[in-house]
Amino acid sequence: MSRRASRPAPVTPDGRYLVVDGVLWRRSDPALGPKQRALLVEALMHARRDVGRALREGNALAERAARARVHKAKVALGERGPPWWTDGAPDFNRHKVHNTPYADWFRALP
Repeated sequence: MSRRASRPAPVTPDGRYLVVDGVLWRRSDPALGPKQRALLVEALMHARRDVGRALREGNALAERAARARVHKAKVALGERGPPWWTDGAPDFNRHKVHNTPYADWFRALP
């Protein structure tokens, strides 16, 4: 059983990232309302399914269009693009946790 299946990914103390396989991934903007977030997640999942379909069909044009929709949904969720926090802290999205200020926190996890 993989680690992901056995327990949830740890979330940084400031709530900005979750850690998957030692990499920080930006979380969705907590200021999004539940309905707005649900609609964006639905759009993201639909676009991801379309990426898979395009890959299976070998349709490069459809794949590019679907990947663009994935990106657009992730930006709207706050997972990509400008950070959703406003305190000026740098963005460590997609960085190895051990190369960030979160390294000591992560090493201290059980």
